[in-house]
Amino acid sequence: MSKVKTSFFCQQCGQESVKWVGQCPSCGQWNTFVEELLQKDNSKNNSSWDDYTTGKRTGKTISLSEIKSSEEKRFPTADTELNRVLGGGIVPGSLVLVAGEPGIGKSTLFLQNGLWLKDVIVLYISGEESEQQLKMRADRLGLKNDQFYLLTETSTQTIFQEIKKLKPQLVIVDSIQTLQTAHIDSSPGSVSQIRECTAEFQRFAKETNTPVFLIGHITKDGSIAGPKILEHMVDTVLQFEGDRHYAYRILRTLKNRFGSTAELGIYEMTDAGMRAVLNPSEILITQKEDQLSGIAIAATIEGMRPLLIEVQALVTQSVYGTPQRTVSGFDLRRLQLLLAVLEKRGGFHFGMKDVFLNIAGGIKVEDPSIDLAVLCALLSSYEDVTLPQHICFAGEVGLSGEIRAVNRIEQRIAEAEKLGFEKIIVSKYNLGKQKHSPSNRPSGIEVITMGRVEEVYRYLF
Repeated sequence: MSKVKTSFFCQQCGQESVKWVGQCPSCGQWNTFVEELLQKDNSKNNSSWDDYTTGKRTGKTISLSEIKSSEEKRFPTADTELNRVLGGGIVPGSLVLVAGEPGIGKSTLFLQNGLWLKDVIVLYISGEESEQQLKMRADRLGLKNDQFYLLTETSTQTIFQEIKKLKPQLVIVDSIQTLQTAHIDSSPGSVSQIRECTAEFQRFAKETNTPVFLIGHITKDGSIAGPKILEHMVDTVLQFEGDRHYAYRILRTLKNRFGSTAELGIYEMTDAGMRAVLNPSEILITQKEDQLSGIAIAATIEGMRPLLIEVQALVTQSVYGTPQRTVSGFDLRRLQLLLAVLEKRGGFHFGMKDVFLNIAGGIKVEDPSIDLAVLCALLSSYEDVTLPQHICFAGEVGLSGEIRAVNRIEQRIAEAEKLGFEKIIVSKYNLGKQKHSPSNRPSGIEVITMGRVEEVYRYLF
């Protein structure tokens, strides 16, 4: 008989303990340890995948100089935004984790991507929906594919038996929290089940060179559900973000062993599924006829892509004793830093004012180059003076009130010119870095260089 063993796991971080403890020594949370039954089955089926692929992996040591270096072969999808965040396409043998809020469109995105791949055998494993539900969604998307197969199953043993019969070239699992393996006697979604099921798919992906997409849930505080080791085990982690009240969704790379982690994909949720947004600058800037104060346009960069986004600020007299500082899509500490610079260097009294700041379109921005646009939007609302309509900003603001240089200024200027802006204000310290001499500078836009916050204020107001 196989020996039955129990262990205690923290449901927050996955820390294992031989006995119950009140506070987790790893993450510090209280009352998170739950007893789980670990069944040590000696007849555990370590299924070999030798008959699945021709290329058998060797288990011997090898010198680094003996390994032939070759470019990672990728096969691109029909989705340009997914290709961008993955680093150029799907890498064979990669394990990709995709997480996001419920109802944000994870299943829709990967169902339509699977149906778009006409020359690839795709297996879509669903532990949450029935075949009829998936068929209804595919009909709504208006897509058909004879190479696309469905399997509604939660047992990994049955799943791998079906995989051996079908031999798919791409596997999509929706979702990893619903799967369970018979080797561990605990409920689906528990720390040990998620870890073991992911390990089985990792073993399958690496040994057969088959790419696997795992769709995962997130907790109420926004982190990926399950143990932190889940993110370490996979090759790529994608986060699907966005407010359900906005039509736009953002696919962000948190980890990527095959490409950059700074990439961003933008989608629009439509009746016919997710539509890739190829020119996001146009949707992030509202087209308005009236001139309004408190609005400035920032030239920012996300990954390799330049974006023009609209920064909205509202400065009002504080009714209560303590002034409010409310932000959406921007770092609150960064806003307080910029307000302190305006107080100290410009003499503006924001201490008795309520300040509200919003990045239009529901996007979150971490690029420090939008500092100058935030600062100009605050001053515009403070003075109640409208900024000139065809002007945008790109610059980081330092604590001494200087405008610091930002990287890849040429791409920002080119994007602003493409959208019809006539002027862009940048740091004068970018002059040495930028390749635009007066002879080869874009003819349609005037580049204004400044070094101090006071100069910008005198120029605009």
